[in-house]
Amino acid sequence: MEIKDLYVTQNNKRLRCGYTTGTCATAAAKACAYMLLSRKIVDTVRLRVPKGVDVTVELHDISLTGDYARCSVVKDGGDDIDATHGMKIFSRVELTDSGIDIDGGEGIGRVTKNGLDQPVGNAAINSTPRRMITNELQSVASDFGYKGGFSVKVYAPEGEKVAVKTFNPNLGILGGISILGTSGIVEPMSESALIATIVKDMDVRKAEGRKTLLVVPGNYGKDFVEGMPGIDGEQAVKCSNFVGDMLDHACEIGTDIVLVGNLGKLVKLAGGIMNTHSRNADCRMEILATNAALAGGDIELVREVALCNTTDDALDRIVEAGLKDRVSELLMKAIDKHMKHRAGGAVRTAAVVFSTKYGLLGKTELADEMLEAYRI
Repeated sequence: MEIKDLYVTQNNKRLRCGYTTGTCATAAAKACAYMLLSRKIVDTVRLRVPKGVDVTVELHDISLTGDYARCSVVKDGGDDIDATHGMKIFSRVELTDSGIDIDGGEGIGRVTKNGLDQPVGNAAINSTPRRMITNELQSVASDFGYKGGFSVKVYAPEGEKVAVKTFNPNLGILGGISILGTSGIVEPMSESALIATIVKDMDVRKAEGRKTLLVVPGNYGKDFVEGMPGIDGEQAVKCSNFVGDMLDHACEIGTDIVLVGNLGKLVKLAGGIMNTHSRNADCRMEILATNAALAGGDIELVREVALCNTTDDALDRIVEAGLKDRVSELLMKAIDKHMKHRAGGAVRTAAVVFSTKYGLLGKTELADEMLEAYRI
């Protein structure tokens, strides 16, 4: 299959796939090796990526001298929302006596923290792209009967500017973008890619020595944490909607979790919903209405809450009925139960829930104790 024929469907939309920065760097490096050994200029190159898809790309900025070859490939992220889409990824290749050395140049980030794919000090060229480049260069060498080696320098002139739009600074990758990809293909709006980013952030915090991770779904949670007296919220991990996947990975790496979030997201956990995106499940009003009833609310309150559009609207009704504290208490117990069930006793879990309108609503049993790990 060719990349041009590869699509995925997300939310009932047919979206075109693209190729990763790793595929760009590999294609450019392969073309350079071919040009050096053949002494012929080429303007396209073809390769098969780990997913088993064939990719044919155009080459730009081609240069062939007696010492090196250089060219670029324009990153095509398909229909994905991708900061690196349209960037030029360059490879510059020289012939050497033996081996294949791969490094990053201008615009390629350097790893400054443990827990990432590459050790501290290395260029942020991940292991799969390194294997792809190595395999393709070995194949070209074999075709020509070449017994020597190659020195590969990957660079991206726009990399440092674009990197500020990526997650790299949070991960401790400084000075540029990463050369990434496990399949060689970009699948638009891929949940697996988002989860992989969350997992990597958790791994970095663990490698820094964190035994407890402070986690927020997004910016609302981060802002609330940063406003909590005496708590350092700068190191919070963002898990987006993927609470269950985050807890699963916490169990895998052995880190306790304190989750801080807005009621609009975390109320779903009280019903055992571990992916909080609305397309998976909502049930916010059903859960609030049920707990209002359990707290002693009358049938009219239950009806009003069930018909609300937002959790703050529902809270208005619950506050008017004088049941906010009791409902919050019930929600905390339910959230605590479902988080513990997901973790299965492998790690400790806790949650802090707030409302944009009413502030702190409640904390689960271990929250205060576990937050001490982030006390300034």
